[in-house]
Amino acid sequence: MRRCVAAAMLLLLSAAPAPAQDATALTKAMVGQWELSTTERSRTCVVTLKPEAAPQGQQGGLQGGVPGMKLELEPGCAAALPFTSDIASWTVKGLDIVRLQSAAGEPVIDFTEVESGIFEGLRANEGVYILQNLVAARSLAKSMDQMIGDWSMVRGSGRVVCGLTLTNNEAATADNFEAFLKPRCDPPVASFGPTMWRLERGALTLIAPSGEIWRFEADDNAQWRKTPDSADPLIMLRQ
Repeated sequence: MRRCVAAAMLLLLSAAPAPAQDATALTKAMVGQWELSTTERSRTCVVTLKPEAAPQGQQGGLQGGVPGMKLELEPGCAAALPFTSDIASWTVKGLDIVRLQSAAGEPVIDFTEVESGIFEGLRANEGVYILQNLVAARSLAKSMDQMIGDWSMVRGSGRVVCGLTLTNNEAATADNFEAFLKPRCDPPVASFGPTMWRLERGALTLIAPSGEIWRFEADDNAQWRKTPDSADPLIMLRQ
């Protein structure tokens, strides 16, 4: 019995440091330049997270044993994302929450990782914001630029059913861009009638005024196929 208790104690002791190691690893991984943005990058802000402790009065006290650390916001941040004017430092809370906090230590926004290198945070009455590595974010911006222009919608047989233009004009609905169907589309596409588009986690989303959404994912042939797939797929091809 004593041996069992001793073995159990050893297991507990060996497991105890793991949370601190996880938090430490996340803290180290977060140091660097990040892009803070709305979900579709219509408004962006570059944030540089630093490993040094923030000046006294900006640390906000201790969060889970970790003091607030320095950060820098690029000059246009407050204009693009007004809530960033309240951010004074950053920290890791618990095991997996990246917190941007005020000088008083209050959370301005908390982020959790949803994909490798991509974090999401929610602000009440505003919506979701994204924090991602700056290099990856600029790669996404390049991808969005490549989507702008004229497209054909075709069936798997190669029959053209509609023409579509994706623009970089901001739509009335935040974080979306205007899209226009060309004349003489097949009835199912004309009935859908998308007027907006966005890129969302690697997928192309077309949005109708009714709120109906069609999603397309890139395949191995550099085409965009409507999901879920079907026996007679709908494919978008660049003109």
